[in-house]
Amino acid sequence: MAMTDQAGKPLLVLASSSPRRRDLLARLGIVPDRIASPDIDETPLKGELPRAYARRLAVEKARAVDRAPGEIVIAGDTSVALGRRVLPPADTVELQREMLRAISGRRQMCISSVCVIDTAGRERVKQVETLVIFKNLTDQEIEAYIASGEGLGKAGGYAIQGRAEALIRRLSGSHSGVIGLPLYETRALLRAASYPLD
Repeated sequence: MAMTDQAGKPLLVLASSSPRRRDLLARLGIVPDRIASPDIDETPLKGELPRAYARRLAVEKARAVDRAPGEIVIAGDTSVALGRRVLPPADTVELQREMLRAISGRRQMCISSVCVIDTAGRERVKQVETLVIFKNLTDQEIEAYIASGEGLGKAGGYAIQGRAEALIRRLSGSHSGVIGLPLYETRALLRAASYPLD
């Protein structure tokens, strides 16, 4: 039996526990009917390049959650690449400090992938690349940012929706994509999956 709400609209499953992705969907007027946290190994494969890595994770996250007949699943992944290197989430203060020093004054690419699985099980994926350049960060600026606590656990060691935005000299691409879900592409994918949007 197909899963729909009382108005006959297909149910949307967000394959993410990220509050940022819920907030971004809310900007489209969408409240997920269900949230499921995908359990996957996010370790890059040997020799895997950043674009392929971000795409693979978005698809694997979408596939990892149970989808009832008639449900639509959406998943995303945002990775930070410094050249050919994927910067991991800053799980420790030491790693965060190392990454902030590495990206100081340098070009980095935020790669945001979105995967939508429609009611028929068809997968659609879009990927957006956003150029981000931080100012040359002083040791004092790095330590003050670390002390704020907002970048811990984030890819690249920062969260653009917070204090880090004041340290970014240039951004070219999708601001929402750097946060965690590129809204233009997300809206296009959901429309292609016949999810009704205003």
